Formats: sequence, C-alpha cells, structure tokens
Amino acid sequence: MLDPLFSSSSPISQDLLEKQKQHDDDQGNKPQKSVIPKKGKGLPLVPLIFLIYFQVSGGPYGQESVVGGAGPLLAIAGFILFPILWSIPEALVTAELATTFPNNGGFVVWTHTAFGPFWGYLMGSWKFLSGVINLASFPGLCIDYVDAISPYPNVSTLTRYSVIFFSTSFLSLLNFTGIRVVGHISIPLAVLSLLPFLVLSLIAIPQIDPGKWVVVWKLSLGRHKNWKMYFHALFWNLNCWDSVSTLVGEVKNPEKALPKALLSSMGLTSVAYLIPLLATTGAMSPDPDDWKDGYYAAIGEELAGPWLKRLIKLGAVLSGLGLYQAQLSSCSYQLHGMAELGLLPQFFGTRSGWFDTPWVGILVSTIISLLVAAFRFTNLRVCVNFLYSLGMFLEFGSFVYLRVKFPKAARPFKVPIGLNGLIGMCSVPSIFLLYVLCVATGPVYLVSFVLTLFGVLWYFLLKMFKANMWLKFNDVRNNKLADEDPSTTRKL
Repeated sequence: MLDPLFSSSSPISQDLLEKQKQHDDDQGNKPQKSVIPKKGKGLPLVPLIFLIYFQVSGGPYGQESVVGGAGPLLAIAGFILFPILWSIPEALVTAELATTFPNNGGFVVWTHTAFGPFWGYLMGSWKFLSGVINLASFPGLCIDYVDAISPYPNVSTLTRYSVIFFSTSFLSLLNFTGIRVVGHISIPLAVLSLLPFLVLSLIAIPQIDPGKWVVVWKLSLGRHKNWKMYFHALFWNLNCWDSVSTLVGEVKNPEKALPKALLSSMGLTSVAYLIPLLATTGAMSPDPDDWKDGYYAAIGEELAGPWLKRLIKLGAVLSGLGLYQAQLSSCSYQLHGMAELGLLPQFFGTRSGWFDTPWVGILVSTIISLLVAAFRFTNLRVCVNFLYSLGMFLEFGSFVYLRVKFPKAARPFKVPIGLNGLIGMCSVPSIFLLYVLCVATGPVYLVSFVLTLFGVLWYFLLKMFKANMWLKFNDVRNNKLADEDPSTTRKL
C-alpha cells in the first residue's frame, strides 16, 4: 500500500480538480468559490517589487564579467535580448503558477502536482542548494569590490572568510525579523545602491563615443571571446524570477500583486543594467583585461575621482545586503513550504512566536551557505547556474503539463497563448539551459552529481522516517494546498 504522503495521487491534484470544477461552475453563472486564501496582512505591492528586484539583480554590480567575456557590443545585445528570451518566459510561468498555487513552496508545489512527490522533492533540492550556494556569493561580491579599490589589494583567505562569516551571521539575524521588514528595507537599499550608478552615468554620458559600443574582442583586439564567462555572467545576472514563488503565501493579494510586481521589477532591472552599461562602455577605452567584477569602482575613480569610487564601494555593500536578505527569504520559505507539503519533517515549518518567521529554514540556509563560502566567487556562480538549470527544466515541464492535465482550472493570471505557443515559449530558454549544462566543467558535473545523489538518498531516507514514525510530517490528506490551516504550523 502506498504511503499517502509520498503518493503521486495527492490532494494537490484534487485541489486543481476543484479549481477546474470552479471554472465550470463559473461558466454556468454559479457563485464562485474562492480557493485563494484571504489574509488581513501580507507583503504589499511596492516592497514586493523591490524584493523581486533583489532576488533577480540587485543592480549592475557583477555585470562587468559580461563585457569581459565578449566585449561591449555583445554585452549590450545580451542585456537587451536575454530578458526577452529568458526573463519574460520565466516571469510569465511564475505569474501563472504562483497565483494558481498561492502558498509557500512555489516551484516545489508545481512540480509535485505535475509529476509527483519524488520530482517535487528533487526540484526542491536543486533549487534550494543553488539558492544557498548563491547566498555565499553575495558577501564575496562585496569583498571583490572592496578588494579592487583597496590600498591593500590582496585580501587573505582568513580575512575573507572572517568577513563572510560575520556579515552572513548578522544578515541572517536581520532576516529573522520578518518578510515585511525585509521587503520594506529593500526599497531604500535599492535606491541607495543605484545612486552611485546614476551619478556615474551622468558623468560618463557626455564622454560617450558610440564607436566603442560595437567593439567585439576577437574582431577588434585580437582576443578570443570567453563564451562561458559571458553566458554564465549573463544568466546569473538575469535569472531567479521564480524565487518569489516560494514566499507567495506571505504576499498580500498575490493574485493581483504578483503579476504587477514581476512586470515592474523587470522594468527596473532592465533600466538598472542598460543605462550604466551604455554609459561606461561608450566612455571607456575597451580592454578585456579591465572588465572584471569590481571594475565599475575603478571607472568611477577614473571619470570622477576617489569620492565616486568610495560611493560605488558603499553601494556594493548595500546591494549585497539586499541580495542576501532576498535570497535568504526565498530559501527559508521554500523549506517552510516543503514542510507544509509533507516533503520535509514538520519542524522545518516551525515559525518564530515573536516575528512569525521560519527560523529553522533561516538557520539551515545560513549554516549551509557558510560551509560553501570557502569557494571563490566564480566557482560558486557556475555551480549555481548548473543546479538552477536542472530545476528549470522541471519547472518548464511542469508548467506545460499542468496546462494539459488541467486546462480549465481557475487561474487568476493566465498566459494568454495556446498550448503550442507555450511549448515554443519554453523551448527557447530551454536551449540556453542545455548550453549551460553542456559547457560545465568536470568538477561542476561531479559536485552536481554528488548533490543530486544526496538529495535522492535523503528523499528515500525521509520515506523510511515517515513509515517508522521517527519524525513528524504534515498529513497532506487533511491539508489542502489552497487552504491555510494554522494548526499545521508550530510556533515557539
């Protein structure tokens, strides 16, 4: 007899059937029964916009490697075309599925519904590991900026890790105060971290030579393009539009707020990338050796003086703070959602009695990020992209499959194209995902294989724990996805 917790015939599918029946009833002019939980409190629209902005971008910091990989022309083209080919499809998938399933857990819930608990758990392990590895990169990015403009150019390994350890611990404590606090703090952090680039752009624009925009390294300077660096940096700067889905249960009126927030955040992100990129590549002499992480600070010093260099340095720190807070929130609420779904032991869903935050998820995410912080930033970026790409294949597959399986289910937001159009929309970014997977190095394949194997073994270990009742799990038979039952979440 199948364990109902790990059976593919879960109440989540029953919930979608209810949504489909709701659609049929609505067509017959019957009173509509809402399946979206109503909350008196939640994260409002404006803080949500800036939270998504930090989950995806955080500003042009780290953008320099895209120019360094292929030159100004392809960098500009990448930041124009990639949002169309990748960001828009990912955001549309997120808007439709996150409003259909307005509960914490996001992409884990979608995959669980489409393909069953094993694939839902595997999706959760890939996305969670990519997220916590990403956490370790944000303090490292700040250090790279400080290192690039410091009078002491070589930061020792011990000093580097000490800074990462203490900054990570402090930021995790700040995240403990709640998603509303994190969301509202994201607004001034975004404004202040972008201010140096507004100043830099205004100074650089009068010095623009449009001829510098068309430079391609191999054609102009006899240098070979580094396609791996180019695509990995571009991907890292413009992905994770689905990260907000893991905490959509904390959003106020998500069926209305989330699509608006995704659209607004995409506009903000595009402007934040393109304006400084166009201004600085047009004003500076093209040299591929210069364009690496931290180079914007050097540009500021060359164009305006040390004061702008220090301003960009401060902006990098503020951006790193916002990036870390947003990513940690996504990771911790993902674990919370997986516990509510019964894929993790119940204690992962424990919330703080003071701030109503998933403190166990915050603690676990912080510890893992500290363990991987010893790796250099470039290594972290490649591992994050690889694991994230594996998860995105499942996410696109879940999106299409749920449209086929439940075509008439009530969807507060629905991508307005047919099935063939949806397949085409998901196929284009999938080609890029294949590229990311194919060009990975041996160590990345090895690390990803080990982490995936660990996730699979942990899944079956949890089945054994459930069968022998060694740990408590939520009983999903009595907990519909679209309903929020406070009794299933313990507080301390």
